[in-house]
Amino acid sequence: MNLFILLRFALSLSPTIYNKKQIMKYVRILFAVALVFMVCSAFSFKKGKGEKAVYAFGVAASFNDTVVYFTDIQVLDSVKLDKGGFLPKRDLYTYQLKNYLEYDLKSLDYTCMIYFSENKKKLEKEAAKVKSKYKKNKTIVLMPIAPEAFRFKKPEE
Repeated sequence: MNLFILLRFALSLSPTIYNKKQIMKYVRILFAVALVFMVCSAFSFKKGKGEKAVYAFGVAASFNDTVVYFTDIQVLDSVKLDKGGFLPKRDLYTYQLKNYLEYDLKSLDYTCMIYFSENKKKLEKEAAKVKSKYKKNKTIVLMPIAPEAFRFKKPEE
C-alpha cells in the first residue's frame, strides 16, 4: 500500500516537473526575444534628430531711413525646424523685432527679416553677406542691436 501511494505520488509529480521545464523553456525563449527586440530598437533610433540647436539673426531696414538694424546670432530656445526645414511661426519672430524697434527705439516703418539655420557657420556667412550688401551703399548706417537689449523669445502656443 505504501509503495502504491509512493508510486502514485511520483507519477503525479512527473507532469509537474515536465510543466516546470516547459514553462522555464518558454520563459527563456520569451526573454531572448525581448532582449533581441530591445537591442534592435536601440540601434534603430536616429541620434541627434530634432535635437539640433536653431540659430537666428534679424535685420530691419526702412525705405524712409538710412539706418539698418541687425541683431547678433542667437540660439532660439527649444525650437525645432519643421519637416520642410522652415522655422515654425517665423512671422512672430519678425514681429518681435518690429515691436522692439517701434516701442523701444521709436523707429517706425521698418521691414524686418529673420534668417535662421541649424548650422551656425552657414548663418555667420549669411550674416556677413547681408551686412556686406548694406555696406556697399555708403549712405546706409549699420546699427547693431545689443543682445542685452533684445532677444528672440519662443512665441506662445
